[in-house]
Amino acid sequence: MSETGEVRVLCLHGYHGSAAVLRNQMAPLASAMPANVKFAYVDAPSLSSGDFGWWHEGFRGWERTLQWAVELFNSQPRFDGVFGFSQGAALAGLLAGVNESERQNKWFDFAVMVGGFKSDSPVHADLFRHELALPSVHIMGRSDTIVPIGDSRQLARQFLRPLVLEHSGGHVIPGISVVADPLARFFAEPTATSAGSTPTTAVEDIVNG
Repeated sequence: MSETGEVRVLCLHGYHGSAAVLRNQMAPLASAMPANVKFAYVDAPSLSSGDFGWWHEGFRGWERTLQWAVELFNSQPRFDGVFGFSQGAALAGLLAGVNESERQNKWFDFAVMVGGFKSDSPVHADLFRHELALPSVHIMGRSDTIVPIGDSRQLARQFLRPLVLEHSGGHVIPGISVVADPLARFFAEPTATSAGSTPTTAVEDIVNG
């Protein structure tokens, strides 16, 4: 949190998305967050060359995205956390791994992943060689046909003490109170879900996803 009390969150869009698309997708949820939470939406570096996504099949384009992230975090005022949707959520998970890979100056302090999945590429094996201690929230839909909920649960299990919020909907960013309220509490005190040494998962059942 900055000296002004702002919580700065970097937002990462999905495969065919953009900063503008994600802003619209997040609008119901973002409007329910405390006023001090400031979301910063960014385009994948591929969009500047007429491409799309953070990477393609086989993680082609990952090195470009990683270099972009390094430059961004080193040049911008510090972000408190990252928020990712779909492929952006997978990216948030990877960046969480980079963040804990012997970095003296951490890029961010928490991650929120919506409809995410874990990379199974050998290229990223070192990033996931142990559970990540970073406080995290994982929002996932039981009716998601784009990223099956099992894949999102697998990503959540990579974190030491994840806060898991499941809903009955599909591949969406839900703005309903049973998601927004625990997320707002998390933004206020992200370490509350990672206190202690025993891994636990908090599950919120959402009836109207």
